[in-house]
Amino acid sequence: MQNLFKTISISYKTAPIDVREKIALNSTQCQALLQQLQTLEGISDMLVVSTCNRTEVYYSSPTDHTTAILQMLKAENIASYFEKYTDIDAINHLFRVALGLESQVVGDVQIINQIKQAYQLTADAQVAGPFLHRLLHTIFFANKKVVQETNFRSGAASTSYATVELVQDLANNMLNPRILVIGLGEIGADVCRHLKETKLSFSLTNRTFSKAEAVGKECEATVIPFENLPTAIDNADIIICTANAKTPLLTPAVFPAKNVLSFKYIIDLALPRSVAQELEQTASIITYHIDQINNKVNSALQKRLEAIPQVENIIKNAIEELQNWAQELEISPTLQKLKNALEQIRQEEIARYQKKMTESEAEKVEQITRSMMQKIIKLPALQLKAACKRGEAETLIDVLNDLFNLEGIEV
Repeated sequence: MQNLFKTISISYKTAPIDVREKIALNSTQCQALLQQLQTLEGISDMLVVSTCNRTEVYYSSPTDHTTAILQMLKAENIASYFEKYTDIDAINHLFRVALGLESQVVGDVQIINQIKQAYQLTADAQVAGPFLHRLLHTIFFANKKVVQETNFRSGAASTSYATVELVQDLANNMLNPRILVIGLGEIGADVCRHLKETKLSFSLTNRTFSKAEAVGKECEATVIPFENLPTAIDNADIIICTANAKTPLLTPAVFPAKNVLSFKYIIDLALPRSVAQELEQTASIITYHIDQINNKVNSALQKRLEAIPQVENIIKNAIEELQNWAQELEISPTLQKLKNALEQIRQEEIARYQKKMTESEAEKVEQITRSMMQKIIKLPALQLKAACKRGEAETLIDVLNDLFNLEGIEV
């Protein structure tokens, strides 16, 4: 079955964001694509993964359906941005994606949940066969091992994620913290997306109001017009500023005198810095700079990079186990046919002599012949499993089929 597994993929590694966003799919669109895929001949085990960094379609089929899938995605004109994987390469790719080895932020903790959501859509659509179910549960088990046995998920390895971790630490000491994000460039928008995952309520503002509206809708945040910035700052407990400007955006003039017991926390991610130096001397304001955040990021990233060989070894072992299972699944019908053939012979022979036996003798014959059959079937079963590991199962299956005329035996 794994020899039929395929995927086509477009990601941040192969295409810029303006290309990827053309085929980014929400959950409803993923469901619709799963329905379309079912119209393709000989296809099964379908999985559609779509995040801000990638859109991928996994499936099992003896036929390469790349052209048809690109048509369904309306992506024929950007086909050159897609990569294809087949067989063990497709399996390995899904492992690497799910465990965070292929993420922009190495060890990204979000991707495994996104894979689980994609799997749920597949299960709901009833388009997963035994192979895909086994593959994904093997991946989820491997992910647990990565978390428990390595430092691959330790700490925050991106500026935006580290910022949100700091916000969470600060918010834990507050009742109903009021959080404000100023500026929605790449880092600002990422901060908002991570904040959404924490379930913390927050507001955002941006010079371009249309962008603020779009990010606000995506992240379920309150949108504040940029001209209302002074009031928004006055109301906030935690301020995250990513807006770049030639002169500091946050100055003493923006902050009225405050009770020294009422703190405001400012996380300044802008370069040049958005906080005026004189403001940092204010007793009621505590500022964190981007260098402090990035020092935390660099430390976490180094630990993750050092853990990559451990993660790759976990993947290698998991794929070997999956292959063993898939190979045994391949020989299972032949073994069952052989059992059925031998059982038929056993039943016929017992029936010939049953009238001449007492009830007690019949029970003993039943036990003896069943035991004999189990021992007879054991050697072919062991030989088939060994042949699987050598990649020679198909030859032995053909021999057994010929010897015992198994083609006509029902499983």
